[in-house]
Amino acid sequence: MRNLLLGTAMLAASTCAALAQDTVRMATEGAYPPYNFINDANEVDGLDIDVGNEICARAELDCTWVTNDWDSIIPNLVSGNYDAILAGMSITDQRDEVIDFTQAYFPPDPSAYAGMGDVDVGSAVIAAQTGTIQAAHVAETGATLVEFATPDETVAAVRNGEVDAVLADKGFLAPIVSEDPDLEFIGEDVILGKGIGIGLRESDTELKEKMDAALTSMKEDGKLAELMAKWFPDVDPNF
Repeated sequence: MRNLLLGTAMLAASTCAALAQDTVRMATEGAYPPYNFINDANEVDGLDIDVGNEICARAELDCTWVTNDWDSIIPNLVSGNYDAILAGMSITDQRDEVIDFTQAYFPPDPSAYAGMGDVDVGSAVIAAQTGTIQAAHVAETGATLVEFATPDETVAAVRNGEVDAVLADKGFLAPIVSEDPDLEFIGEDVILGKGIGIGLRESDTELKEKMDAALTSMKEDGKLAELMAKWFPDVDPNF
């Protein structure tokens, strides 16, 4: 999933550990289906939420969900506004310098280009969400990068002709491409990141241990594979 490029972001000191609180506050974006989104009941839903709820049940944690915009989701974690991030967040070296991660609960999701016709992605105008590793990858290819605040805006930019193509997680783009006859995947997939994990403050070692133990048990008894199959039926759960 998208990898927020931290740049000069600084790790703020946390005044209290998550487990010292009555409730573990879980943050997600709520705008990146099928990882996370707001459903018809106006509740957060998706793979991230199912995984988080199962972890909380197994670790006997009292958890609550909040939503936060993508571009500030890490700064608000380190400043103590919540205690964990489950937002389709890929584990990267850049992030790991500022926050900690559990083990991965989803393999690296291929990124893919989608457009409305044959495009040379190395020289075209490409949309990507601001602050993602897809945006950094586009910039490195020599293409013209146009950044947008939300993933939906990147797709809209392709449809209205602002850009030639979008680069995003294939899991996000696949249902959009399948339902829009004007859109198609372009070229080969691009593998970015080290899999998706839960983002935590470096100081919250006890919370990390509890969550990792729950994830290990979910992998061993097949529950994680079941949740992956629910939201990503074509992804191999044995990663």
